[in-house]
Amino acid sequence: MTHAMLKGSNVPLDAAAVRAVLCWTPGPGVPDVDASALLLGTDGRVRSDEDFVFYNQPRHPSGLVRRLSKKRVTEGLTDTVEADLAALDSSVDQVVLAASSDGDTFDRVRDLRILLYDAGSGAAEPLAVFEVKPETGEETAIICGELYRRGEGWKFRAVGQGYPTGLIGLATAFGISVDEADGADGADGMAEDRRTDGPAADASVSAPTTVVPVPPAPTAPPGPAVPPAPATPPGPAYGYPQGGSPQPAYGYPHGGGPARPGAAQPAYGYPQPAAAAAPAPDPNFRLPPMGPQFVRP
Repeated sequence: MTHAMLKGSNVPLDAAAVRAVLCWTPGPGVPDVDASALLLGTDGRVRSDEDFVFYNQPRHPSGLVRRLSKKRVTEGLTDTVEADLAALDSSVDQVVLAASSDGDTFDRVRDLRILLYDAGSGAAEPLAVFEVKPETGEETAIICGELYRRGEGWKFRAVGQGYPTGLIGLATAFGISVDEADGADGADGMAEDRRTDGPAADASVSAPTTVVPVPPAPTAPPGPAVPPAPATPPGPAYGYPQGGSPQPAYGYPHGGGPARPGAAQPAYGYPQPAAAAAPAPDPNFRLPPMGPQFVRP
């Protein structure tokens, strides 16, 4: 017989091991949902960070509480947590069953419910069903139900308590330590590594990239050393005569012997000194007669 649970109600369990199945209807704009479990002591807190079972730590070290792979069924998508209640250490007083949404709030998740099965019987009919409804619409994590000890046995309670702070806020509320260096996106392995979470996550896994090493460029063998070219002494500036002592600049008269010591030379454009007077021409000088090549026939 299946018990339809109301918020706050509880039901005793005769099963030694249970399977809690979280189910919802996927669709456009519907965020993905992840199931998780926290093993609490009598003080209502985890004994260590290992008591948190979620997508990055899907199995408790004892192996008695574990998260299974997501599945697509006729009713929608499922995410499952199994717990061997009869074998749990006596220091575990409760097992909290929670859900967290990825990328949006639970008011966009349709038909969210938790179904509790007897894991040992294999029966198709669940022991209990609880329709989980967000209270404010801002929840990104919800405690769907809890398994707790009562005397020598266990009970299941429908809770439906939400948290607007997501999986990290839920975990810290029960004593999980959060690494401040990870900021708002991670806590002790709580970073978004959800590659094993069923069909939706499988599509996001990319093929590994092969890096082909590039061989180094060949190096030419060293050749004989080339001696440096001999330095050329600077020559005189343009316009000066080559070799010997410097001469006056362009425009000064050349030749005529060395200049008198201390005598200034005229600058370029000044009249040159007059030469010595030439002898008077001969008054009897005549041009020779023209040759026959100038006589007309």
